[in-house]
Amino acid sequence: ATPIRYGKIEVSIPYTYKRYRAKNKGDEDKVAQALQKISHEDLTMKVVNDSENRQTLLYGMGDQHLDIVVSKLKERYKVDVELSKPKVAFRETIRKNSDVEGKHKKQSGGHGQYGHVKMRFEPSGDLDTPYVYQEEVVGGAVPKNYFPAVEKGLQESVQKGPLAAYPVVGVKATLYDGSYHPVDSSEMAFHIAGSLAFKEAMQKGAPVLLEPIMKVEVSTPEDYMGDVIGDINSRRGRIEGMEDIGGGKLVKAYVPLAEMFGYSTDLRSRTQGRGNYSMFFEKYEQVPKSVQEKVLAGKAEK
Repeated sequence: ATPIRYGKIEVSIPYTYKRYRAKNKGDEDKVAQALQKISHEDLTMKVVNDSENRQTLLYGMGDQHLDIVVSKLKERYKVDVELSKPKVAFRETIRKNSDVEGKHKKQSGGHGQYGHVKMRFEPSGDLDTPYVYQEEVVGGAVPKNYFPAVEKGLQESVQKGPLAAYPVVGVKATLYDGSYHPVDSSEMAFHIAGSLAFKEAMQKGAPVLLEPIMKVEVSTPEDYMGDVIGDINSRRGRIEGMEDIGGGKLVKAYVPLAEMFGYSTDLRSRTQGRGNYSMFFEKYEQVPKSVQEKVLAGKAEK
């Protein structure tokens, strides 16, 4: 199977993947070396480092395959690992417009620091891009040489949103006014002012979580179609259509990635091993309020 990328995570079909970690903290290097050796003899096993979500993923041809790998690690290489549900690459965005100020003012002997911006923030409609930045300053209220510094403040701030520190997408920022000091203003001061404006705008902009939505196509004998559709619905999926194929049906749907973990095993069980599926990243969508509360609660516990 060919790995398919979405963001920095590979989703490979028909692979099952889980997050893994060494039970003993000192065993990380031993586990990595052992998995490398196993991968040379078992080409269907893969290890993927997902740096964005700070996790390492173990891919196999189903849950049983992953269990066999864990057994090999324990019996042959004397290391224990724990498998768990992978983290999902959520995003954050805003839903409302806001008009905010960011002011950084500090005096501590000699030259001080002064940067002041007035900015409008609104949803950009483009969830593939972190932010769009533009300037509409007139009359030199903020000198042009400080425009890039304000953007650097945005660029830094979108790395972690206010809800749960996930990356921010879909924000349009317009610098339209502000003020400066002929002596105390600096690039760093306007960098900080831009960052402060962004943080206030995110708080006022009704921030929400977004989740990756996958395009899922399931081929199944017609006898099991009802079970397959019911299962997709239970995973917050939306059925988009069905087609006749040789010996059965092709069910097309959109399903949140968070609900697809373990699907390979469940599908085999529901179709007596005769169902297959493919999955591709499609887009980001706002998560339901109940799911957002659950995600945020889980994040707070860590």
